[in-house]
Amino acid sequence: MPNTTLNKLKNNKPDSKLGFKLSKRLQQLTAMVTFQYDHIWDCCCDHGLLGFALLSRNLVNKAPQQIVPHASNTIHFVDIVPELITTVQHKLKRFYPHSNWQTYCLDVAKLPLRQYKGRHLVIIAGVGSDLMIEFVKAIVQQHKDLNIDFLLCPVHHQFALRQQLITLNFSLKDEVLIEENRRFYEILLVSSLPDSASEKPNKISPVGDKIWQTTSNQQFEIAKKYLHKSLSHYQRIQQGAKQNKANNVQHIIDAYRDITLT
Repeated sequence: MPNTTLNKLKNNKPDSKLGFKLSKRLQQLTAMVTFQYDHIWDCCCDHGLLGFALLSRNLVNKAPQQIVPHASNTIHFVDIVPELITTVQHKLKRFYPHSNWQTYCLDVAKLPLRQYKGRHLVIIAGVGSDLMIEFVKAIVQQHKDLNIDFLLCPVHHQFALRQQLITLNFSLKDEVLIEENRRFYEILLVSSLPDSASEKPNKISPVGDKIWQTTSNQQFEIAKKYLHKSLSHYQRIQQGAKQNKANNVQHIIDAYRDITLT
């Protein structure tokens, strides 16, 4: 583990409002946790900063429409790197001694969800879609009888992730597109089972739906740039596929071309 990684966590001092300064991406992830879950699992999410933010929101008692974990809510911090979990645990003992939290040094695919009763939200961010798909499939396979919500933010290959979620028959709760440091991120809030409160649960689109429905000029420009970048990416892959007669992605290109920005 590089020293710079651990120093980032050690030097990130809490502020008086939120607890820790967050990137735009982590702020959006935090804002999308709008339900009251019994257990929230922070998996590989920027060295525990997301989980710290959720604990801080509980302490500052923000508005009801934002996440305010109730007294029985527990934030679970998960990472496979021992040094990182040790540092996270030190921070938790120092700044959140009276909050409900647990730490685990283990593979995300082996989350012990069944040990805890109640509703679960599993947050996975900061990894690629291939690894994220492995995690999600393993968790669902081990807990088929549980209705688990996932908040997912892959760093690349969003189309592959969406396709796998569709294959798993997941339902969509929300999706957001953001731009940070010239990089684009899709954030998906999904459920492993259809929403029992809805007769027609929202289906997941292979290329997204809500992310192309903008409410401001700024968001429209972000969506426009992201659409152009996505099309260009797959068109380059398709050009190589024609030469090698493999990896045909024309169906992906067609799907993106069918998008209408609003």
